[in-house]
Amino acid sequence: MDKIREKLKDLPLQSGVYIMKSQSGQVLYVGKAKRLKNRVSQYFANSANKTEKTIKLVSHIADFDYIITANEIEALVLENNLIKKHKPPYNILLKDDKSYPFVKINLKQDFPKVEVVRKLKNDGAKYFGPYMQGVSSKDILELVESAFCLRSCNHDLSKLPKSHRPCLNYHIDRCLAPCAGRCSKEEYGKQIQEVVSFLSGNDKKIYTLLQEKMQTAAQNEDFELAIFYRRKLEILDKLVRRQITALPKDFDIDIFAIASNGLNTVVSALFVRGGKLVGGDKQIVNDLSLSDEITLSNFILAYYDKVNYIPHEVVAASAVDESELLGEYLTQKKGSKVNVIVPHQGVRRQLADMALNNATDYLEKSLSLKEREDNMTVGAIIQLQEYLRLEKLPIRIECYDISHVQGTDKVASMVVFRNGAPDRSHYRKFKMKYALGNDDFAGLQEAITRRLDELALKADESFAEVPDLLVIDGGKGQLSSVVEILQSKGADGISVIGLAKREEEVFLPNCSEPVILSRNSYALKVLQRIRDEAHRFAITFHRQLRQKRQTHSKLLAIDGVGEKRIKALFDAFKNLENIKSASIDDLVLVNGIDRRTAENIFNHFHS
Repeated sequence: MDKIREKLKDLPLQSGVYIMKSQSGQVLYVGKAKRLKNRVSQYFANSANKTEKTIKLVSHIADFDYIITANEIEALVLENNLIKKHKPPYNILLKDDKSYPFVKINLKQDFPKVEVVRKLKNDGAKYFGPYMQGVSSKDILELVESAFCLRSCNHDLSKLPKSHRPCLNYHIDRCLAPCAGRCSKEEYGKQIQEVVSFLSGNDKKIYTLLQEKMQTAAQNEDFELAIFYRRKLEILDKLVRRQITALPKDFDIDIFAIASNGLNTVVSALFVRGGKLVGGDKQIVNDLSLSDEITLSNFILAYYDKVNYIPHEVVAASAVDESELLGEYLTQKKGSKVNVIVPHQGVRRQLADMALNNATDYLEKSLSLKEREDNMTVGAIIQLQEYLRLEKLPIRIECYDISHVQGTDKVASMVVFRNGAPDRSHYRKFKMKYALGNDDFAGLQEAITRRLDELALKADESFAEVPDLLVIDGGKGQLSSVVEILQSKGADGISVIGLAKREEEVFLPNCSEPVILSRNSYALKVLQRIRDEAHRFAITFHRQLRQKRQTHSKLLAIDGVGEKRIKALFDAFKNLENIKSASIDDLVLVNGIDRRTAENIFNHFHS
């Protein structure tokens, strides 16, 4: 602490970023400051105003660094980049699997499709959303598909032959069939503009279309279809009733509120799109900032860095740290003016109070859940470091498993846990190229070798990061085979352990006796979770390969069917059962399948 006190005296008054570190040099927390000396000193001051969570962070700080920036906006950008790089356990890190659905229309295409995506890209396409509780993206897509005649296929229309036949959707009036030249670009474009208008908040056109289709179906005594359209009208009515009359129909707002009890914190968000309340979300956040104002600002920054969609206005239910700076940053990121406001009256205040009520309610009901989650994740890896005497806190843990049947369709899985929780976007799988047969040791060696080779290339974001701990499913033999590879690759600085399933013994390199962790310890539970997840991921991939091989061999036995036609069949029918039940007329509609081949396929399954 004496070292820290000396460094505090020399802190500058300029803006910048501070980096809190543990005894082993790991980055624990990254923050920005208008004045570095004032902000950093607050952490170590004897103040009764410090929350329990801040005290918890300070207890782990052994040192800090800082970087001076030219201005506050540069500090904010640098903070964001450093959090992405180091992924500190005490910063707000929105879960990787927490992605929100958006509706995407790529207007640069001649004949765009309407699709649901979970990742926004800076590709010039038009995005609408996010959609979640209340009205889902599935509801929106079904409304669009039932009212407008648009393509849903993934065909590259520029590469289709002139003889291409339209699919079933054209024959049931669900698509204009641009793939077969049945409509012009202008005619299709009018449909797209109607969809854009609807997604922007105008409901009258789609309401009229659905009502007309329902009445036509009823007149034709197609009552099943009429009921279908009536259900779509009910969904539309549900959406219309969420219209906020005091807001413009083309207006988008995000509303954020924070609730905290000094130890646990919840942020609630509501989303208004096209003047309608389309949903909301609540998250327990793990951010050990000095105040709720800073935590809320950090959450908003992390959120917009993840979803990459910024509305016209950001409303906060309470004060936000450096709100003007935050608005300036979001304006630069969006390319047009973004206001960050704390409303005191009107419809925005009502929405802010609604978000605050949601946050407060969730905080009261999630305290035990949060405590358990902390114990199972961050608490577990702190315990693991202590029990196994690891040099570094195992923030990133990778686990490997091998799956095969008598050496066939042999695969390996790589599962990643970050801060004690699954990081599924970084999972990877390997189809064995060299280590064939029943030798699992050789399979592990191939998987680790290929993983380390990718680490040197840094082309894949998951492989580019050095793990803090490798977990191998197995005992001494499996562990020794992996240690051999790590040493040969000069990567013996990476910690590695083996987890033997029968007695749940933990084996360490160069130790003859295993470490026995308590059955009730969170350290053992996190090892079991990652081991079981690696096994599940490996066996799922193995079964997919085996099923694909068996299915292809069945179809290849049919006269006239090769790999290209198999791909076309699966693109059209999705699975083998649908192919089996398809009629000859259905099969003929598939691209590349002539009548003779269709008859061969049908007869093969119905002989």
